[in-house]
Amino acid sequence: MKIALLGYGKMGKVIERIALERGHQIVLRKTSSTSFDGLETADVAIDFSIPSVAVSNISECIKNNIPVVSGTTGWLDDYDKMVALCNEKQGTFIYGSNFSLGVNLFFELNSYLAKMMSKFDQYKVAMEEIHHTQKLDAPSGTAISLAKDIISNSSYSQWELGNTAAEHTIAIDAKRIENVPGTHTIRYDSPVDTIEITHTAHSRDGFAFGAVIAAEWLQNKKGVYTMKDVLFGT
Repeated sequence: MKIALLGYGKMGKVIERIALERGHQIVLRKTSSTSFDGLETADVAIDFSIPSVAVSNISECIKNNIPVVSGTTGWLDDYDKMVALCNEKQGTFIYGSNFSLGVNLFFELNSYLAKMMSKFDQYKVAMEEIHHTQKLDAPSGTAISLAKDIISNSSYSQWELGNTAAEHTIAIDAKRIENVPGTHTIRYDSPVDTIEITHTAHSRDGFAFGAVIAAEWLQNKKGVYTMKDVLFGT
Protein backbone atom coordinates (compact mmCIF):
# COMPACT_ATOMS: atom_id res chain seq x y z
CA MET A 1 0.00 0.00 0.00
CA LYS A 2 1.29 3.45 -0.94
CA ILE A 3 0.75 6.00 1.84
CA ALA A 4 0.83 9.80 1.80
CA LEU A 5 1.71 11.28 5.21
CA LEU A 6 0.06 14.68 5.69
CA GLY A 7 2.01 16.06 8.61
CA TYR A 8 5.51 14.83 9.29
CA GLY A 9 6.08 15.70 12.91
CA LYS A 10 6.59 13.26 15.76
CA MET A 11 3.40 11.33 15.01
CA GLY A 12 4.09 11.28 11.28
CA LYS A 13 7.49 9.75 11.85
CA VAL A 14 6.09 7.05 14.14
CA ILE A 15 3.39 6.25 11.55
CA GLU A 16 6.10 6.02 8.89
CA ARG A 17 8.10 3.52 10.96
CA ILE A 18 5.11 1.30 11.65
CA ALA A 19 3.86 1.49 8.06
CA LEU A 20 7.28 0.44 6.73
CA GLU A 21 7.41 -2.40 9.27
CA ARG A 22 4.07 -3.62 7.87
CA GLY A 23 5.42 -3.60 4.32
CA HIS A 24 3.93 -0.33 3.06
CA GLN A 25 5.57 2.44 1.05
CA ILE A 26 5.60 6.17 1.84
CA VAL A 27 5.10 8.25 -1.32
CA LEU A 28 4.61 11.71 0.25
CA ARG A 29 5.79 13.33 3.46
CA LYS A 30 3.93 16.65 3.53
CA THR A 31 4.98 19.47 5.82
CA SER A 32 3.89 23.11 6.00
CA SER A 33 6.66 24.04 3.53
CA THR A 34 6.05 21.32 0.90
CA SER A 35 3.39 20.70 -1.75
CA PHE A 36 0.95 17.86 -2.42
CA ASP A 37 3.18 16.51 -5.22
CA GLY A 38 2.99 12.73 -5.05
CA LEU A 39 -0.47 12.58 -3.47
CA GLU A 40 -1.96 11.32 -6.72
CA THR A 41 0.18 8.16 -6.52
CA ALA A 42 -1.06 7.22 -3.04
CA ASP A 43 -3.53 4.47 -2.22
CA VAL A 44 -4.42 6.26 1.03
CA ALA A 45 -3.46 9.37 3.00
CA ILE A 46 -2.97 9.64 6.75
CA ASP A 47 -3.40 13.13 8.19
CA PHE A 48 -1.77 13.93 11.54
CA SER A 49 -1.13 17.61 10.92
CA ILE A 50 -2.37 20.66 12.86
CA PRO A 51 -5.91 22.07 13.20
CA SER A 52 -5.32 25.02 10.85
CA VAL A 53 -4.47 22.83 7.83
CA ALA A 54 -6.48 19.65 8.51
CA VAL A 55 -9.49 20.77 6.47
CA SER A 56 -7.39 21.67 3.42
CA ASN A 57 -5.52 18.36 3.68
CA ILE A 58 -8.72 16.32 3.91
CA SER A 59 -10.38 18.31 1.11
CA GLU A 60 -7.41 17.81 -1.21
CA CYS A 61 -7.57 14.06 -0.68
CA ILE A 62 -11.32 13.77 -1.20
CA LYS A 63 -11.23 15.94 -4.34
CA ASN A 64 -8.48 13.72 -5.75
CA ASN A 65 -10.27 10.47 -4.86
CA ILE A 66 -7.63 9.49 -2.28
CA PRO A 67 -9.05 7.72 0.82
CA VAL A 68 -8.02 9.70 3.90
CA VAL A 69 -7.57 8.84 7.57
CA SER A 70 -7.46 11.89 9.84
CA GLY A 71 -6.33 11.87 13.45
CA THR A 72 -5.88 15.63 13.73
CA THR A 73 -8.10 17.19 16.40
CA GLY A 74 -9.24 20.76 17.01
CA TRP A 75 -10.94 21.34 13.62
CA LEU A 76 -14.31 19.65 14.16
CA ASP A 77 -16.39 22.78 13.57
CA ASP A 78 -15.86 21.86 9.89
CA TYR A 79 -16.44 18.11 10.27
CA ASP A 80 -19.94 18.21 8.72
CA LYS A 81 -18.52 20.08 5.70
CA MET A 82 -15.97 17.30 5.16
CA VAL A 83 -18.68 14.65 5.46
CA ALA A 84 -20.79 16.53 2.88
CA LEU A 85 -17.80 16.86 0.54
CA CYS A 86 -16.99 13.17 0.91
CA ASN A 87 -20.57 12.19 0.09
CA GLU A 88 -20.70 14.60 -2.85
CA LYS A 89 -17.47 13.26 -4.36
CA GLN A 90 -18.23 9.62 -3.37
CA GLY A 91 -14.98 9.63 -1.46
CA THR A 92 -13.59 7.68 1.47
CA PHE A 93 -12.94 9.27 4.85
CA ILE A 94 -12.41 8.21 8.43
CA TYR A 95 -11.88 10.59 11.34
CA GLY A 96 -10.87 9.47 14.80
CA SER A 97 -10.20 11.58 17.87
CA ASN A 98 -7.89 8.73 18.89
CA PHE A 99 -6.82 5.72 16.81
CA SER A 100 -5.34 3.74 19.70
CA LEU A 101 -6.97 0.32 19.92
CA GLY A 102 -6.86 0.58 23.71
CA VAL A 103 -8.53 3.98 23.74
CA ASN A 104 -11.32 2.73 21.49
CA LEU A 105 -11.94 -0.11 23.92
CA PHE A 106 -11.89 2.55 26.65
CA PHE A 107 -14.59 4.47 24.74
CA GLU A 108 -16.83 1.40 24.92
CA LEU A 109 -16.12 0.92 28.62
CA ASN A 110 -16.85 4.60 29.29
CA SER A 111 -20.23 4.40 27.55
CA TYR A 112 -21.21 1.26 29.44
CA LEU A 113 -20.16 2.74 32.77
CA ALA A 114 -22.10 5.96 32.06
CA LYS A 115 -25.26 3.92 31.49
CA MET A 116 -24.75 2.12 34.80
CA MET A 117 -23.98 5.28 36.77
CA SER A 118 -26.94 7.24 35.36
CA LYS A 119 -29.18 5.47 37.89
CA PHE A 120 -27.18 6.77 40.87
CA ASP A 121 -27.40 10.54 41.10
CA GLN A 122 -25.26 10.71 44.26
CA TYR A 123 -22.23 10.25 41.96
CA LYS A 124 -20.94 13.31 40.11
CA VAL A 125 -18.75 12.78 37.07
CA ALA A 126 -15.61 14.73 36.17
CA MET A 127 -12.74 14.16 33.76
CA GLU A 128 -9.02 14.82 33.62
CA GLU A 129 -6.79 14.64 30.57
CA ILE A 130 -3.02 15.08 30.48
CA HIS A 131 -0.97 15.57 27.31
CA HIS A 132 2.45 16.78 26.24
CA THR A 133 3.09 20.50 26.10
CA GLN A 134 3.14 20.56 22.27
CA LYS A 135 -0.54 19.63 22.01
CA LEU A 136 -2.35 22.64 20.58
CA ASP A 137 -5.99 21.95 21.49
CA ALA A 138 -7.54 21.67 24.95
CA PRO A 139 -9.42 19.68 25.95
CA SER A 140 -8.18 16.87 23.76
CA GLY A 141 -10.37 15.39 21.03
CA THR A 142 -10.33 12.14 23.00
CA ALA A 143 -11.66 13.89 26.10
CA ILE A 144 -14.43 15.53 24.08
CA SER A 145 -15.39 12.14 22.60
CA LEU A 146 -15.50 10.63 26.09
CA ALA A 147 -17.65 13.51 27.35
CA LYS A 148 -20.07 13.21 24.43
CA ASP A 149 -20.47 9.49 25.12
CA ILE A 150 -21.28 10.21 28.77
CA ILE A 151 -23.81 12.88 27.72
CA SER A 152 -25.48 10.39 25.35
CA ASN A 153 -25.93 7.90 28.18
CA SER A 154 -26.82 10.10 31.16
CA SER A 155 -28.60 13.25 32.35
CA TYR A 156 -25.53 15.40 31.66
CA SER A 157 -26.15 17.92 28.91
CA GLN A 158 -22.77 19.54 28.18
CA TRP A 159 -19.06 19.69 29.07
CA GLU A 160 -16.95 22.61 30.24
CA LEU A 161 -13.20 23.18 30.38
CA GLY A 162 -12.02 23.51 33.98
CA ASN A 163 -11.94 21.55 37.22
CA THR A 164 -15.42 22.59 38.39
CA ALA A 165 -18.72 22.82 36.55
CA ALA A 166 -22.40 23.58 37.03
CA GLU A 167 -25.11 20.96 37.54
CA HIS A 168 -25.50 18.54 34.60
CA THR A 169 -22.19 19.78 33.16
CA ILE A 170 -19.05 17.62 32.93
CA ALA A 171 -15.89 19.40 34.07
CA ILE A 172 -12.83 18.54 31.94
CA ASP A 173 -9.53 19.45 33.57
CA ALA A 174 -6.91 19.65 30.80
CA LYS A 175 -3.28 19.54 31.89
CA ARG A 176 -0.14 19.89 29.76
CA ILE A 177 3.01 18.19 31.09
CA GLU A 178 6.27 17.50 29.25
CA ASN A 179 6.57 14.10 27.53
CA VAL A 180 3.10 12.74 28.39
CA PRO A 181 1.63 10.92 25.34
CA GLY A 182 -1.90 10.97 26.76
CA THR A 183 -3.76 10.04 29.95
CA HIS A 184 -7.55 10.21 30.36
CA THR A 185 -9.44 9.61 33.60
CA ILE A 186 -13.19 9.47 34.20
CA ARG A 187 -14.04 9.94 37.87
CA TYR A 188 -17.38 9.39 39.62
CA ASP A 189 -17.36 10.95 43.11
CA SER A 190 -19.92 10.44 45.85
CA PRO A 191 -19.80 11.50 49.52
CA VAL A 192 -18.67 7.99 50.49
CA ASP A 193 -16.46 6.73 47.65
CA THR A 194 -14.93 7.28 44.21
CA ILE A 195 -15.01 5.15 41.07
CA GLU A 196 -12.37 5.80 38.40
CA ILE A 197 -11.39 4.42 35.03
CA THR A 198 -8.15 5.54 33.37
CA HIS A 199 -6.40 4.97 30.07
CA THR A 200 -2.68 5.75 30.03
CA ALA A 201 -0.70 5.74 26.78
CA HIS A 202 2.96 4.75 27.19
CA SER A 203 4.05 6.02 23.77
CA ARG A 204 2.72 7.27 20.42
CA ASP A 205 3.01 3.78 18.94
CA GLY A 206 -0.55 2.81 19.84
CA PHE A 207 -2.02 5.83 18.05
CA ALA A 208 0.15 5.26 14.98
CA PHE A 209 -0.55 1.52 14.79
CA GLY A 210 -4.30 2.12 14.91
CA ALA A 211 -4.08 4.74 12.16
CA VAL A 212 -2.21 2.34 9.88
CA ILE A 213 -4.75 -0.42 10.64
CA ALA A 214 -7.54 2.02 9.74
CA ALA A 215 -5.78 2.91 6.46
CA GLU A 216 -5.49 -0.77 5.58
CA TRP A 217 -9.17 -1.32 6.41
CA LEU A 218 -10.28 1.58 4.16
CA GLN A 219 -9.01 -0.08 0.99
CA ASN A 220 -11.78 -0.67 -1.59
CA LYS A 221 -14.38 1.16 0.52
CA LYS A 222 -16.47 4.28 -0.09
CA GLY A 223 -18.14 6.48 2.50
CA VAL A 224 -17.55 8.03 5.91
CA TYR A 225 -16.45 5.78 8.75
CA THR A 226 -15.25 5.81 12.34
CA MET A 227 -12.76 3.73 14.27
CA LYS A 228 -15.71 1.83 15.70
CA ASP A 229 -16.39 0.52 12.19
CA VAL A 230 -12.79 -0.65 11.91
CA LEU A 231 -12.74 -2.47 15.25
CA PHE A 232 -16.27 -3.70 15.66
CA GLY A 233 -17.78 -3.69 12.20
CA THR A 234 -20.75 -1.55 13.24
